[in-house]
Amino acid sequence: QVQVVESGGGTVQAGGSLRLSCEVHGYPYSILYKYCLGWFRQAPGKEREGVACITSYDEASYIDSVKGRFTISKDNVRDIFSLQMSSLKPEDTAMYYCASGRLQDGGTCRPDRQDWDDVYWGQGTQVTVSS
Repeated sequence: QVQVVESGGGTVQAGGSLRLSCEVHGYPYSILYKYCLGWFRQAPGKEREGVACITSYDEASYIDSVKGRFTISKDNVRDIFSLQMSSLKPEDTAMYYCASGRLQDGGTCRPDRQDWDDVYWGQGTQVTVSS
């Protein structure tokens, strides 16, 4: 059974930083395929939106509102990827989810589009930024 475990959420003041981690246990990664890893968030009353994505070949992308503030990265040894969040704003307050999936051949791995299969999601971790 694949398990996706998130950690690192919490409450910080505006301007602060948090680092979210996503541990993926039991996913049958293969060097024969490409993968898409992503962070998503959903605020109360809002639709879920993609925040940042990274491919298994280290191509990263972000939504405009977090560019220059957030950095997505992955550990190639451990099955873990992270979202470093700096200069946090109250607008960043949301439940953050991570997910991992196998990228379709020729597929897209971006916050606004993920052409993936065999996707597994984390349970979510709350990020609250106070003013």
